[in-house]
Amino acid sequence: MAMNRDTATRAHTSSPSPAGIVLCVGAVVVREATILFVRQTYGSLRGKWSLPWGFAQGRADDGSPEPPDVAAVRETYEEAGICASVEGLLGIQNHVGPDGEARLYLLFLCRHISGEPMPDRHETDRAAYLSLEEMSVFGEPIDAFCLQHAQRVLRGTFHLLPGVSEHPYHPYVAFV
Repeated sequence: MAMNRDTATRAHTSSPSPAGIVLCVGAVVVREATILFVRQTYGSLRGKWSLPWGFAQGRADDGSPEPPDVAAVRETYEEAGICASVEGLLGIQNHVGPDGEARLYLLFLCRHISGEPMPDRHETDRAAYLSLEEMSVFGEPIDAFCLQHAQRVLRGTFHLLPGVSEHPYHPYVAFV
C-alpha cells in the first residue's frame, strides 16, 4: 500500500492490532544446560519436536486480550506440564502461515520453575528436556527454527530484551 498523509493518518489513528494478524508465542525454557521440547500431534509440525508455542488468546473471565508473555507461560504449562517464568524477549519474526494468514511470532526466554515434562496428549504426545549433545544425535525430526534458537541459547550466542520492572508500562516494555 502506498503511504501518503491520509493513509498515514488513518494508520496512526486505527487500532494498533490490525485485523488479520495472528499473534503466536513461543518459549525457550531452560533447565540447567537443557531446553524443553515437545512433539507436536497436528498441523505442519505433526511428528516433529518443537519449542512450546501457540496463540495468544482472549481471557475467559473478562474477554480481555492475553498478554504475550502470559500466553507463552500458559502454552508451556498446557503442552508440557512445566511451570516457567519469562526472563525476556529473544526475538520477533513475521511470517505467513500455511493458511496464508499473517503471523507475528514472539519468542521468550524462560526459566524452569517446577514440574517434569509431561505431554498434554492432545497437542503434544512427548515432552523432554534436551542438551546440545542430545539434540545433535536425536533420532527424531526437530523443527529447524526451534532447533536453531535452542542451540543459540545453550551456546550463549543470543541477545535478550529483558523486561524493566520500574518502567510505568511494565512488563510490556523491554530495553537493551
